[in-house]
Amino acid sequence: MKVAIVKYNAGNIRSVLFALERIGVEARVTDDKVFIRKADKVIFPGVGEASSTMSFLKNNGLDILLKGLKQPVLGICLGQQLMCSMSEEGNVNCIGIYDTAVLKFKPVKKVPHMGWNCLYDLKGDLFRGLDDGNFVYFVHSYYVPVGKYTSATCNYISEFSAALQKDNFFSTQFHPEKSGEVGQLILRNFINL
Repeated sequence: MKVAIVKYNAGNIRSVLFALERIGVEARVTDDKVFIRKADKVIFPGVGEASSTMSFLKNNGLDILLKGLKQPVLGICLGQQLMCSMSEEGNVNCIGIYDTAVLKFKPVKKVPHMGWNCLYDLKGDLFRGLDDGNFVYFVHSYYVPVGKYTSATCNYISEFSAALQKDNFFSTQFHPEKSGEVGQLILRNFINL
């Protein structure tokens, strides 16, 4: 099985590679468009800032490539946010897989939302074998409101989308690669789609 981890102007890519290795999956960190198109699974992780990252994606044609993929694709953290239509972080238009905006948390609590929090209202194959109340690890200042693509929710300041799904596109606001056994199960579920 070919698994591609998209290499672009964002951090945290190596930790995803190591998490896959822990569950016995070999992956390739790459920006090679041919390899990404032919991969069985594509992971689009990231930590960074939305507007500068979108500039990099557009300049390298990766935005169009990602939107056109037909195999299962998993966006993580910034990856999920960039799969949306726009982000308040830099007021930038994003890839547009999910027709929803990314909003900034209102600072009535500590922002960023950082640490362990529970998942609720789990839907779909990404969460097979998990129940409401499982803890996962978050680090983010921007969020996607609950809407038609929401496949898991979390509550911090208000309820938000902890995960999204549309067709072959899956994404998590949390970091499965940093979420212990729960995160490993989510990654395995993705690989087994």
